[in-house]
Amino acid sequence: MAEKEMQTGGSLGAANPAKGGSVAGRILKFLIPPVVSVGLCVVMFRDINFSEMLDVINGQCDFRWIALMLVMGLFPIALRALRWGIQLRALGVATPAHVLFYSIFGTYSVNLVFPRLGEVWRTTYVAFRQDAPFSEVFGSMIADRFADLITVGCLTLLTFVVAREPLIDFVSTYPAAYEALLRLATSPWLWGAVVAGIAAAWWLLAHSHNRFVLKVKGFLAGLWNGFAALARMRGKMQWLGLTVCIWGCYFLQLVIAFQAFPMTRAMLADNGAVVALLCFVLTSISMGIPSNGGIGPYQTTMLFGLGLFVPAGMSHHDFMTTGAAFGNVIIASQTLLLIVGGVVVFALIALDKRRRVRHQSAQ
Repeated sequence: MAEKEMQTGGSLGAANPAKGGSVAGRILKFLIPPVVSVGLCVVMFRDINFSEMLDVINGQCDFRWIALMLVMGLFPIALRALRWGIQLRALGVATPAHVLFYSIFGTYSVNLVFPRLGEVWRTTYVAFRQDAPFSEVFGSMIADRFADLITVGCLTLLTFVVAREPLIDFVSTYPAAYEALLRLATSPWLWGAVVAGIAAAWWLLAHSHNRFVLKVKGFLAGLWNGFAALARMRGKMQWLGLTVCIWGCYFLQLVIAFQAFPMTRAMLADNGAVVALLCFVLTSISMGIPSNGGIGPYQTTMLFGLGLFVPAGMSHHDFMTTGAAFGNVIIASQTLLLIVGGVVVFALIALDKRRRVRHQSAQ
């Protein structure tokens, strides 16, 4: 059923070539992420000698810690699968644990190639396999991601409290950047445009009888049902506990990775967990930037976060080289894991589909 919904949407888009804006939007949707990834990498490597960075990786990186980080990375994926399963059961969609794991791992792998389409893929996969309404499953996925957004927001507030000293030092060093952000955040034009846009969309949905608008309203109703399942689902405390464990595992991953390089290990020893927390929050926020698997934004924000805790006596050149090496080792190893794991997961999905087809034929 979900597959039919997706195919219908695609055929409607293709049937109207006059919608040039839609075509342009799709092109930009796929073009912007690689441009962002490549652009940020170019900017970052502009002041870094690539061969020196490789020498630092070969000479200083203890890959045993990186391997442990990757093993630890499997736990939040499994925990995410369990958490989403609780939400889906509230919708009456009982999904096997292995299917949920495939869907979460596959999401990350798809996002490497087609950013933001991983979430649509996992919704389609689960809805089609379990014969469930696509819009409701999609709504539960939105609620799942919204929970992550709230968590990152809470962690950001916590970071502003515990890491206020290095942040104040940064603001005093770059007051122009702070003032520009403050002007943008307090601009009446920005907030006026946001309010006007929300009001226009609300009026259109409430009063228009256009067929397309009615379809959108129906889809939004399905989204709401999936989202509202959070309020009526059983196991709320288990769901909250899994959320804490998921983000605890993510943070522990980074703390483990800090042990891989002498510089980051020294930063952790000198500053405590605050350095890891600040880098963790910054890199988590960077994942909201359209890019391929976080490549580009991740290393850039990691380098910025580490830059607030440069060890005394370390030259800017050495810091930039080692900091870039650290960020690139993390993102490269995680990307490799998602590529290899993605191949395995999609092979298992194909085997699962073949097995179910044979089972249905036997009946």
